[in-house]
Amino acid sequence: MKRVQHHYAVNVEWTGNTGEGTSSYRTYSRDHIISAGGGDKAAIAGSADPAFLGDPTRWNPEELLVAATSACHKLWYLHLCADAGIVVQSYTDTPEGTMVEEPEGRFTQIQLKPCVTIRAQDDAELARSLHHKAHQYCFIANSLNFPVLCEPEIKQA
Repeated sequence: MKRVQHHYAVNVEWTGNTGEGTSSYRTYSRDHIISAGGGDKAAIAGSADPAFLGDPTRWNPEELLVAATSACHKLWYLHLCADAGIVVQSYTDTPEGTMVEEPEGRFTQIQLKPCVTIRAQDDAELARSLHHKAHQYCFIANSLNFPVLCEPEIKQA
């Protein structure tokens, strides 16, 4: 079986030089712009977590990791539901990531909390079980070195 590789290139540009560069920890802004696709995609305004002197109105890397994990799981789940004949009518997730600030700092887990509405006649238990399968296929979750947990709620329309 041929191994297929995919490459992802982005641009992260620091925009936080307030005139003194990084002359001290408190003299610069953590602001940056994330872009991709040569300007074809909307840019993402990023910063650090406010605990690390970041701008709370901008996305921080930790939030982006949680969001990427949730989005990857959702995309696999929708694919598997379509293949299984389960019609998803709505899908929302309120994931949470937990990070500990040790000398190195690291995530200890991400908790996905998808709330899915399917057609009334569809199999709710099958819909629930497809979350486990989606987790097995999720590229992002498979790349992480900490648990990604999933507590789905399945509703029928």
